[in-house]
Amino acid sequence: MKISKQQQDQNLRRLIEAAVELMSRQGFEATSMKQIAREAGLGDATIYKYFPSKEKLVLGYYELALAEALARTEQTSGFERYTLQERLQRLVDAVLERLLPDREFVALTRQLAQQSPLLLLGDGLPGKSALKRVVKDWLAAAEAAGEIAPCDYQGLVAGLFTDGLFGLITYWLDDDSEDFADTTQLSELVLGLLVMVLRSGVINKLGELAAYLLRNQLARLLQGQRGELLQMLALAGRGLGKAVAAAGPSTGRAPEPKPEPKPKPTRQPKTKPASPPAQARQRTARSKP
Repeated sequence: MKISKQQQDQNLRRLIEAAVELMSRQGFEATSMKQIAREAGLGDATIYKYFPSKEKLVLGYYELALAEALARTEQTSGFERYTLQERLQRLVDAVLERLLPDREFVALTRQLAQQSPLLLLGDGLPGKSALKRVVKDWLAAAEAAGEIAPCDYQGLVAGLFTDGLFGLITYWLDDDSEDFADTTQLSELVLGLLVMVLRSGVINKLGELAAYLLRNQLARLLQGQRGELLQMLALAGRGLGKAVAAAGPSTGRAPEPKPEPKPKPTRQPKTKPASPPAQARQRTARSKP
C-alpha cells in the first residue's frame, strides 16, 4: 500500500529515534535492524525501505539533526543583521545544542569516523551539502557587504567549515572541561582565525594548499589525535593578527551593531539536566549533560 510523503517522513523519524534509544542503551553492535524496526512500531522488512544498514541509519540521523540545526539557526531573531562570524558561531551552537540530548549516541557513532575519517570529511555525507550551500551564500553576502575581502574560493571555504564542524563535534565529545569551556574556546579561535584570513585576502594566495593541510589535521582530530590544538590555534591567530595589522587596515568594513538574539528553549539531555548557559548568548550546547 502506498503511503503519503508525510507518513514516510514520520516513519523515518520514528526509526531514527528508535535507533538512538536502543543504541544508547545497548550499543551499536548489539542493536539489530529488527530490534529498531519493532521499537519504532514498524514491520521487520519496512526498515530496509528507508535504511539498508545500521551505518546508513546513523548517517540519516546526522542528516536530520543538521537540517534541524540549520532551521533553528536561520530562525534566530535578528539573524539577518548578524556578521559572518556571528552567523557561523550561531550555526555551531545550534548543531551542538541539537546533538546534546543524544550525546551518548553521537559518541557511539564516532567509531565510524575513526574507522574511516574521510567518510565525515567528504561531500557525500547527508546534510553536509545543504550546510555547505548555506555557508557559501553567507560568504557571498559578506563579500558583497565589504565585510571580507574578495574570495575566489568560497566553495572551498564553505567545505572546510563543514569539515571543521565535524572535527569540533569530535573534540566536544572528549571535552571534560567545566561547561565544555575548551570547546567554546576552540570554536571561537577557529572562527576568529577563519574570518581574519578572509578579511586579509590571504586565502586567495594559499588556496588548495591550505585546504589540504587543514583537512589533514581534521582527519587526525577525528581519529582522536588532539595534541596541543588550542595552543597551536591561539599562536596562529596571534601571528596572523600581527601580519594583518602590519599590512594595513582590513579590506572589509566594520559591521553594524545588532541586537542580542532572544534566548531559545533548549532540549534537555536524557540523563542529566543541562547546566545553565555560561554566556549571555545562551550557548547551551556546551553545558554538560
